[in-house]
Amino acid sequence: MSKASCHEKSLEFEDCTLARELFGAQEANLAAVARGCGVGVSSRGNRVHLHGTEEGVNRAANLLVQLYAQVKSGRPVFPRDVELALGVLRREPSARLGEVFDSEVCAASPKRRISPKTLGQRDYMQAIRENDLTFGIGPAGTGKTYLAVALAVSCLLAREVKRIVLTRPAVEAGEKLGFLPGDMIEKVNPYLRPLYDALHDMLDFAKVQEMLETGVIEVAPLAFMRGRTLNDAFIILDEAQNTTPEQMKMFLTRLGFGSRAVVTGDVTQIDLPGKASSGLVQAAKALAGVEGIAFIAFGEKDVIRHPLVGRIVQAYERYEESGPQEG
Repeated sequence: MSKASCHEKSLEFEDCTLARELFGAQEANLAAVARGCGVGVSSRGNRVHLHGTEEGVNRAANLLVQLYAQVKSGRPVFPRDVELALGVLRREPSARLGEVFDSEVCAASPKRRISPKTLGQRDYMQAIRENDLTFGIGPAGTGKTYLAVALAVSCLLAREVKRIVLTRPAVEAGEKLGFLPGDMIEKVNPYLRPLYDALHDMLDFAKVQEMLETGVIEVAPLAFMRGRTLNDAFIILDEAQNTTPEQMKMFLTRLGFGSRAVVTGDVTQIDLPGKASSGLVQAAKALAGVEGIAFIAFGEKDVIRHPLVGRIVQAYERYEESGPQEG
């Protein structure tokens, strides 16, 4: 690294004990900062010395100062938190991490907490709390459904609602239910698997089974919603881009007293047959500006990947940019 590109900065944290917590076991958090920002990091006592490019050093310093504030507030920090925080700052350099990570959702118990990882996710969670109906529209991997299920479980455990209803249209590209084995429930069950997965990630398996058997949690295809009025419920419609306008209107008019609903979908992944219109696309236009309804648009900056997946994607991009290579 040339002298012109070498930049140095030192940070001193007021509390040695908190500084050690920030640095992590065997300084694992500092190693994550160094790796993520591409800088050199060394520590002594409650001091940290950074060296590298000016951009990398400034980003690392900003990251450490904000993470120290999290530790000081009583929130533990682990290498995974460092990587997620760095992802937030890459997408939103002016982001305040406290505003993101302090918006926690207690899903299963005080020991199991789920936090937004981007500003978009934070706004989404806030919108769900403040509105009876929230639309989360954006690409896969943005946490639209996962966070909605987390909030639903949180509301159920806090007795703000009496039950959770999870639903989605049984429409997939190139597949027809008639060709699948079993009765209707068995036919649609594979389509509902992602909702079960989210539940099992937040509650014990036995608890989920008990709630399903007693009807406290209901997972059903959208067709089963017709003719019902759902009171005191937290209702989630997933994959809403695959509803027809008639299905969407039917679903939205199921909302009863004491209930709230979340509709999620990706308008770039419509699998409706032929040239059928998407109920989600129509609803976004028809309901814009209606009081009590919030629309949250997610973008690529809200996509959360495992750090290794991110490195794999970057490696493939570099490989493809380098042009054809001999095998």
